[in-house]
Amino acid sequence: MRKNIVAGNWKMNTDLADTQELIGGLKSIAKTSDAEIIIAPPFTNLYSAFEALKGAGIEVAAQNMHQSTSGAFTGEISASMLKGVGVKTVILGHSERRAYFEEKEDLLAEKVNTALENDMKVIYCFGEELKDRNFSEHFEVVNKQISQALFHLDADAWKHIILAYEPVWAIGTGETASPDQAQEMHAFIRKTIADEYSQEVADSVTVLYGGSVKPANAKEIFSKPDVDGGLIGGASLKAEDFMAIVNAF
Repeated sequence: MRKNIVAGNWKMNTDLADTQELIGGLKSIAKTSDAEIIIAPPFTNLYSAFEALKGAGIEVAAQNMHQSTSGAFTGEISASMLKGVGVKTVILGHSERRAYFEEKEDLLAEKVNTALENDMKVIYCFGEELKDRNFSEHFEVVNKQISQALFHLDADAWKHIILAYEPVWAIGTGETASPDQAQEMHAFIRKTIADEYSQEVADSVTVLYGGSVKPANAKEIFSKPDVDGGLIGGASLKAEDFMAIVNAF
């Protein structure tokens, strides 16, 4: 049975004081939630978040990591550095990393390999831009982003993979894919995995929706059979909003 997950990606927001305040507002939700809860603060606040959330039932993830184990890569963070501060899950391939840092599937495949070699879980992000959907190429784009970065893995490795579909045109724009559009793509994603591996593998993978989920639309989106939760951006920075999304389950 796959897990329902709500993950908050804080992006380049919150200093140490903000992190502690936000965590203080979140600690109560894990006690009543039917979903697994993950938060991804900036690198500088990972350890303090990990320490503050011990025993709270909320996992701390990183927003990115380098594909190399160590070396002369100024400003980068390795898997072992993350594990050293208690972090065992990492977000890879986020649409902003793709857009601003030109991360492509070949690089992301290396990052995925490194994470799995270090016994980490991966939240792998992907999704089409508006032009792709307008030209009816959204399924082709998503297929490419999944297959080129992940289909080299053996079936057992998928136990450590969480997928996060991000329709880029619905992030920070005020636009939101309808629940039926989200379900259509999530069903396609699951079929794509089933065709490459098996229905059993496809049915075991958690697929999150990452297109401007808010308290007002979370329940309807999460009610769809192939939507297993959300990767939440802006709404995760307000404890009350994030709690409402978590409780949509």
